[in-house]
Amino acid sequence: MLWQQQLGAVELGWDFYLPVLIFVAMCALAIPVWAAIGSAAIAMLYLSGALPLSLLGESLFDGIDAFALTAIPLFILTGDVLVRTGLSRKFLDVAEALTCWTKGGFGSATVLVCGMFAAISGSDAAGAAAVGRMTISRLVESGYPRPYACALVAAGACTGILIPPSIAYIIIGLVLGISASTLFLAAVIPGIAILLSILITNIVMNRIYSFEGGAPMTFGEWAARLGTTLKSGWYAFLVPGIIFYGIFSGRLTPTEAGATAVIVTIILGFILKTLKLSDFPSMLISSAKVNGVILPIIAFSLPLAQALAIMGVPQGFVAAATGVSDNPTVLIIMMILILVAAGCVMETTPNIVILAPILKPLADNIGMNEIQFCIMMITALGVGFITPPLGLNLFVVSGLTGESILRIAVYAVPFVLCMLIVVLLIAFVPAISTTLLPAIYQ
Repeated sequence: MLWQQQLGAVELGWDFYLPVLIFVAMCALAIPVWAAIGSAAIAMLYLSGALPLSLLGESLFDGIDAFALTAIPLFILTGDVLVRTGLSRKFLDVAEALTCWTKGGFGSATVLVCGMFAAISGSDAAGAAAVGRMTISRLVESGYPRPYACALVAAGACTGILIPPSIAYIIIGLVLGISASTLFLAAVIPGIAILLSILITNIVMNRIYSFEGGAPMTFGEWAARLGTTLKSGWYAFLVPGIIFYGIFSGRLTPTEAGATAVIVTIILGFILKTLKLSDFPSMLISSAKVNGVILPIIAFSLPLAQALAIMGVPQGFVAAATGVSDNPTVLIIMMILILVAAGCVMETTPNIVILAPILKPLADNIGMNEIQFCIMMITALGVGFITPPLGLNLFVVSGLTGESILRIAVYAVPFVLCMLIVVLLIAFVPAISTTLLPAIYQ
C-alpha cells in the first residue's frame, strides 16, 4: 500500500519495530506505563544508536529539569488540600444553588462542579474521583440510573485537562516549546465549550428520559438561595480566582500561581479548622504518589521522542499521511481519530510526549496554527477518556461504584458525540482557540 511505501522511505527497521513491540507487550501485561516507555526508549536508543546510552542519565535529568514542571506537583497538591479541607463541597453547594431551579438541576450542578474542580487541580482522574465521591450517590437518589450517573461524572471530569490551568497544557508546552500561559489563555473558550456541551447533553437526556425533576421556585426564591450559598462559601472561590487572575494578568507564572494557590488553600483550611498539621504527611504522600507517576513518564518519553525524531519517524508519518490523501479535512479527521484512540488506552502524559512531535509536522504541513493544534490535541485526548469501551475515566468511576464498565460506556456515548462536535469545531475554526490571544498567534 502507498502509506507503507512512504514509511519505507525513512528506512525503518527492527530498531523501530522491536521497541514498539516491547512497549505494546509490556502495556498488555499491565506493567506500569513509565517502565514500558523506559524499556522501549532504551531499546530504541541502543538499537538505533540515536543517543549513546552513556548519556541516558543526563538526558533523563535534563528532561525534567524545567521550571514549568514545578507547577504540576503544586496543582496536584492544591486539589488534594481542596478536598481535605472540604472546600470542594462549597463548590458543589454553589453549583447546586445555580441550577436548582432547572429540570435536572443536580445533574447540571455535577457538571459545573467538575469544571470548578478542573480549574484548580488540572487532572481528570483526580476530578472524577473527588466529584464522584460527592455526587454519584446523590445523583442516584435524585432519580438517575447509576450507570448514567457514573457516565455523567466521567464526562464532566474530562474537563480536568481541558479547562486551564491544566497539567496537560504545561506538558505539551514544554514538549513543543510553547508558553503554558499562552496555552491556558487559548484553552479558555474551548474548555468552556466542552463544559457547555456536556451540560446541554445532560439537559437533553433529562428531557427525554425524565431522570430528575426540577424544584419549582420563583426568581426571588432562587436569588435568595444563591445569595445565601455564596455568602457562606464565597471564600472557596479565592483559590481559582487567584490562579486565573495571576496567570491571565501576567502577574504570576503557572508555577507561582500554583504555589500561591497551595498556600491560600492551606490557610483557609486552618482558618476553617478543617485542616490539621497531622494531615500533612498523608496529604503530601498522596500528592507525591500522583506526581511520581507523571514525572518518570515525562523523563523516559523525552529521550524516546528524540530517538524518533533522529530516525525520521515524524517526517515519515507526514509522508505516509499525505500519501493517503492531501485533503486537509481528511488529514485532520485522521489526527483526531488517532488521538481519541490513544486517549482510550493510555494516559495523557505519554500520549503528549510521544504523539505531539509526530503529529505537529503534519499539522504544520496543512497550515494549522500551532496553538490550535495543541488545543485540538488535548481536547481529542480528553474525549478518549470516556470513549467506550476503554476510556480511563470509565475505569475510575467503575472502581468507585463497582458498576460495570460496559453499562457505564453505553450511557457515555451521547457525551462522546457532543464532545467530538466541539473537537471538530476547534479543528476547523481557528478563532475558537485564538480569539483571546495577541494578534501574533491569530
